[in-house]
Amino acid sequence: MKLTAAVIGLGFVGRAHVESLRRLGIPVRGTLGSSGETTAAACKALSLERGYRSLDELAADSAVDVVHLCTPNYLHFDQASRLMRAGKHVLCEKPLTMDSAESELLVALARETGKVGGVAYNLRYYPLCQEARALVAGGAIGQPKLVHGSFLQDWLLYASDWNWRLDPKLGGQLRAVSDIGTHWLDLVTWITGRKVVELCADLVTVIPVRQRPRGRVETFQKADPANADPVPIETDDYASVLFHLEGDLSGVMTVSQVSAGRRARLWFEIDGTEGSLAWNSEEPGTLWIGRRNRANEELPKDPALLSPEVRRYAAYPGGHAEGYPDTFVQLFRDFYDYIEAGDLKAPRTFPTFETGNDEMVLCEAIEKSSRTRAWVEVGNN
Repeated sequence: MKLTAAVIGLGFVGRAHVESLRRLGIPVRGTLGSSGETTAAACKALSLERGYRSLDELAADSAVDVVHLCTPNYLHFDQASRLMRAGKHVLCEKPLTMDSAESELLVALARETGKVGGVAYNLRYYPLCQEARALVAGGAIGQPKLVHGSFLQDWLLYASDWNWRLDPKLGGQLRAVSDIGTHWLDLVTWITGRKVVELCADLVTVIPVRQRPRGRVETFQKADPANADPVPIETDDYASVLFHLEGDLSGVMTVSQVSAGRRARLWFEIDGTEGSLAWNSEEPGTLWIGRRNRANEELPKDPALLSPEVRRYAAYPGGHAEGYPDTFVQLFRDFYDYIEAGDLKAPRTFPTFETGNDEMVLCEAIEKSSRTRAWVEVGNN
């Protein structure tokens, strides 16, 4: 069964979805934008067959099997719900919803309709992140005891920087945590195979007033301060979170969108009783392996050197770099192969709606901890 896709939202990440689908040979039938004008412009720029006039029109198109949601967070729940009820599988950008009440309903709806729901935690699909998971599972570093790291960006460093994510009505009460912190948390909990059970969080709004432009601004596009209005900001520019995971594993995460010179640096280190692993997304071709009783190692991204189960996630030979766009390709390959196989009761290797719900529960625990200035048990909020 050859599946056909449609993409809602053709901003920065929506275009990445279209490019990756085309690399896999998955037909992209059309798109729906925020207006007729943006839809028409996207169709022309990306040579898409059809521009939909409404969500109902897309939902009624029997030629579309899977819809990718690359829209602001506040739209995810309604769009995913209506599309699944119309018989579509859904792959949604993160975070899945605005809160855990919505994400729990989507998990239930996916089960009720028999449709597959996935969330675009694509950073799992760097080959060396897959290898890190295999090494931890295989006991290569002994028993994991500590996990620490950060996800740092600078695209919101200045008061003149603006994006829809800054508005809590569009993005939710958390911003740096939900936008990039969930990527980090998903990655390390997936690599270690353990969930966070309690945490203590500190959230900071570094820039309390920003300049909102009077026109449309794309993600990572610089705004014009001369054509903007001052707006008070409540969402987090920065966060640090102490946490305990299952199995006596302790950790700390720092996220920031105001760290000059850090374009998109996700870094983690996992320390075990026999060794350590470290990796960062700005140098994705090397996994550092730390030892006490012998020389440290640097494992390059080379399929011939990776664990057998990981090799399929490295598309190119050693010495040929693979980066951010390739992670979407590998995620979508997992997602579409699963649906095409036809056994929807089989284990799922990709991030699911359940994954997205777990991240929303974590976000709510982080918000509560920061507000109450106390440790919080995850899932008891």
